[in-house]
Amino acid sequence: RIARNTQIILQEETGIPQVADPWGGSYMMESLTQQIADRAWELIEEIEEKGGMASAIEHGIPKMRIEESAAKKQARIDRGEDVIVGVNKYQLDHEDDLDILEVDNVAVRESQIKRLESIRTNRDSDAVKAALTALTEAAKTGEGNLLELSVNAARLRATVGEISDALEEIYGRFQAESRTISGVYGASYEGDEDWQAIQSDIEAFEKAQGRRPRMLVCKMGQDGHDRGAKIIATSFADAGFDIDLSPMFSTPEEVAKQAVENDVHAVGVSSQAAGHKTLVPELIQALKNQGADDIIVIAGGVIPKQDYDTLYQAGVKGIFGPGTKVPYSV
Repeated sequence: RIARNTQIILQEETGIPQVADPWGGSYMMESLTQQIADRAWELIEEIEEKGGMASAIEHGIPKMRIEESAAKKQARIDRGEDVIVGVNKYQLDHEDDLDILEVDNVAVRESQIKRLESIRTNRDSDAVKAALTALTEAAKTGEGNLLELSVNAARLRATVGEISDALEEIYGRFQAESRTISGVYGASYEGDEDWQAIQSDIEAFEKAQGRRPRMLVCKMGQDGHDRGAKIIATSFADAGFDIDLSPMFSTPEEVAKQAVENDVHAVGVSSQAAGHKTLVPELIQALKNQGADDIIVIAGGVIPKQDYDTLYQAGVKGIFGPGTKVPYSV
């Protein structure tokens, strides 16, 4: 409601819509607008050269461009060139603990399972099956409106998973490629003495151990935000690490298996969706179950300070919260 009313205030109270171009004649606005238009057109032409957006997505182009931009942005923040008030400038000497909502992940999962069971018990199963069959048939033949058929299935209380499965029978499931870009973050630190010292330490590690340090950067659970994970992956790679990436939405057991198979020294867990108190201890236990408790686990992302002790007690070796500069974490 706040977001909507903000738009209505701009529409009704400011008079902006009564003028064709409120900023017309402003060199700053005209220049910035032209820069946006020119850069946007370059990206559009790049997409067209790849055969359109669907083809570009298959080649990973949009994701790669986003990751390049994010890595450059993070490097500017870490170097203090872009100011984030309270994060890399004007920090308080003492940060008070935030009063945050504590969510019991196990209780939420059990509650959701009960709701699904109730829905499936009380709905018209034959009608749902018919709606899902119609959806699969439309996907197969290309005849019919998939959105309309999906809405109809949902109204009959088909779940999102069931609707997705009905389409997956024909289309299969898209598997995003986990790739890292290189050189983008490190380029911002070219000639920096501290960055060069980090690279020298990594070279010394390689000489002593016979190989470079290797880290698996992972996202677990239903956390679909991978910007931070990708920044860590590309920046650590630029510093000299060998980096592996886990698929999105991995389970702790899957991450542990990948860590063992890839013979990594460390697993870096990126958390954005408050699942760290459940998923990270499960990962540490999964590593122990596979006889790989020598692999250290570190965590970063949106982790409240009041959760640190819980994670340390579970076996986490390092925690890097919001505002941590990447060179410090390396």
